[in-house]
Amino acid sequence: MIHWISQYNQIQQALIATLFTWGVTALGAALVFFFKTINKKVLNGMLGFAAGVMIAASFWSLLAPSIEMAEELGQIAFITAATGFLLGGGFLYLIDKLLPHLHMGLETSQAEGIKTSWQRSVLLVSAITLHNIPEGLAVGVAFGAVASGIGTTASIAGAVALAIGIGLQNFPEGAAVSIPLRREGFSRTKAFLYGQASGLVEPIAGVIGAYTVIKIQHLLPYALAFAAGAMIYVVVEELIPEAQREEGGSKTDIATIGCMIGFTVMMVLDVALG
Repeated sequence: MIHWISQYNQIQQALIATLFTWGVTALGAALVFFFKTINKKVLNGMLGFAAGVMIAASFWSLLAPSIEMAEELGQIAFITAATGFLLGGGFLYLIDKLLPHLHMGLETSQAEGIKTSWQRSVLLVSAITLHNIPEGLAVGVAFGAVASGIGTTASIAGAVALAIGIGLQNFPEGAAVSIPLRREGFSRTKAFLYGQASGLVEPIAGVIGAYTVIKIQHLLPYALAFAAGAMIYVVVEELIPEAQREEGGSKTDIATIGCMIGFTVMMVLDVALG
């Protein structure tokens, strides 16, 4: 796969990789054709796994390369990494406050963001779309970093490892949208279409991320840290609270175990391939 994708330029690589991550989202959403409900324990474990993958990717695939590249460019590495990281979190904070969205299991009146007349289904999809913006951006920036030739941690293999990891955690996210929509009365086809639509933003964000860092290379360390900050914001503000939302403290152990497994899988992918 690495040899095959290397024949394309970095923007094309970013597009291919994020189309893959979108495809895995669609694959997860397709579970709605087989199940009408999903056990909350299973969902908690899947969301925990997704959180673990994103935490590991934020360091191994984004922050570590950001620090190395900042040093090679003569920047003060910790300032560059900290600035980019906080800007990424701040960016997601603003989107979270502005974009109307609704988390699963809540009433429509509890929707966040600017008040709107959007239907409940659209609000639910918007919540998952928030997760996918930093994920697509991270993959795009990782492939764009390869074109810079800066540092030793930026490689096609590492970018592919990140895309695989993001794809793995997109599977439960697709199911987390489509199956609850089916439970709320949507047809299987409509629930699937809404579920996969949440991943549409990833190819867009991926191409934008790759193009930006290729054209403005001195921003690359900031962009890598920015993507890391955005992903950590999603993990702490969205994924972990949702995974831990269960009556009875012992049941949240499943989400914790899922997070540990997800972190390990992403770490192994990045170290082995990157």
